[in-house]
Amino acid sequence: MKKSIKKMVNMIAATIAVGSMLVGCGGSNSGSAEKGSGGDVTLSYAIWDKNQEPGMRAMADAFEKKNPGIKVNVEVTAWDEYWTKLEAGATGSSLPDVFWMHPNQAARFSSNGVLMDLTDKIKSSSLVSLDKFPKDLAKVYENDGKNYGIPKDFDTIGLWYNKKLFDEAGVAYPNENWTWNDLLAASKKLTNAEKGIYGFAAPLDLQSGFDNFIFQNGGQVLSDDKTKSGFDTPAVKETMQWYVDLSLKEKVSPTQQQFSENSATTLFESGKMAMIFAGSWMLSEFGANDYVAQNCDVTVLPQGKQRATIYSGLANVVPANTPHKEEAWKLVEFLGSEEANKIQAESGVAIPAYQGAAEEWIKTQKKFNSKVYAEMLAYAKINPFSKEATKWQTAEREALLKAFTGEVSVSDACDEAAKKVNEILATEK
Repeated sequence: MKKSIKKMVNMIAATIAVGSMLVGCGGSNSGSAEKGSGGDVTLSYAIWDKNQEPGMRAMADAFEKKNPGIKVNVEVTAWDEYWTKLEAGATGSSLPDVFWMHPNQAARFSSNGVLMDLTDKIKSSSLVSLDKFPKDLAKVYENDGKNYGIPKDFDTIGLWYNKKLFDEAGVAYPNENWTWNDLLAASKKLTNAEKGIYGFAAPLDLQSGFDNFIFQNGGQVLSDDKTKSGFDTPAVKETMQWYVDLSLKEKVSPTQQQFSENSATTLFESGKMAMIFAGSWMLSEFGANDYVAQNCDVTVLPQGKQRATIYSGLANVVPANTPHKEEAWKLVEFLGSEEANKIQAESGVAIPAYQGAAEEWIKTQKKFNSKVYAEMLAYAKINPFSKEATKWQTAEREALLKAFTGEVSVSDACDEAAKKVNEILATEK
């Protein structure tokens, strides 16, 4: 068991991108932008999602038509390599001219002088306004009252279910009235040990897992001022006990050992999982999977004491030392405009963060009941973040793993998680 636990801890650590980095960003940006043969400026625009490349290319094309002296190269790098390249670029002064930023890394980058302060440019812009984006999402990309990014998109978490398994078990499909009790009751009926089928996936996952239940139960992952963990509070302990029991007591979910061998997504896509929580970013993968496309659909999350779903979103940012500051700003400004967000919406991949653009995105969704992802924004809770988010999330997972494996009580694991998180948060002051 200890070897298995050690293996899972290592896996947990490996899933958190980018450790300690970004000491500073001096010097000049040596190679991110080039002069074209006709004197044009060529900007590099770095992203990590291949599925979104066509949409980003369409936005870049529209920008180029309005700015004939500027060309844009959209560069796609896989997630893990993306952050490794950014780390090297930040320390070696060779960052892309414009690139995607993730909430977990926003505070780290903006507090180390790596990103351009866009505050005054946004205030004087007639093309973009932060009032057009979700307030809490815009705040993610603030630091010391200054703006370092313009929101690009948002994502929420939905409840995916296998209609074929529901039909075979004679269980009614989940709907907007479902509660935790309904989820558990259906999971029990759907679980079939002989066939290796489970009712619901309850992995040790934050954003796509128990964090949603925490907010639904009136709890908090972090205090509002980001100085304290909420894991040692009654609301969170009650939530985690219920969630851990799904695998250890109720047996409606695989154990964490089983998840270390086959992910919740793998089990769902192979017809061995009746229900899972999954973010809107999974729509492309699920739509391309023949089994899921034919047999599955998505709806809103079940509710506890209140409705809630975690939401987050990316932003477009500019490095402080790009040699083409004005051209890079023009691109980011356009990417935050209504026109660009409608182009992104029409691509049908990510949900645009711009007010009203999600309605255009919904029109592109034909395979699943995907509109629920956009509709849940009305009661969504921003994904907890801070400067050292990757560190305390790793510490949180490691402490909680002991409860998921039954090594310690849920209460003790939550106390340990809170202690470790608080120690890390204290270093952020």
